[in-house]
Amino acid sequence: MDLAEMQKRAVRIHDLYDELNRHQRGRVWRRDEFMLGFVGDVGDLAKLVMAEEGAREVPGGRAALEHELADCLWSVLILSHRYGIDLGDAFRRTMDELETSISAKIPLNGSES
Repeated sequence: MDLAEMQKRAVRIHDLYDELNRHQRGRVWRRDEFMLGFVGDVGDLAKLVMAEEGAREVPGGRAALEHELADCLWSVLILSHRYGIDLGDAFRRTMDELETSISAKIPLNGSES
């Protein structure tokens, strides 16, 4: 599945959540509420990574880690959608900038400058 397909699928799920929230709560989540949900997911992800590394006990194992990584990706896709950001272009630009910046700091031929 490529990024465009992931984005479309993420938006379909987002729209279903909007429909459910309208029905249950009479309103949909604002962008800042999506961000807060993402922060919660990142916290859950941190616990699962710690469990994967043997630093803590968390039920669910590898399947829970996979699920939480997918939840975090969904949140990023939805935040980019809600803010009108082309994530593919932003990713390419950012990786180009990082590659240039990091490469400039690596000594040529392994020698120290």
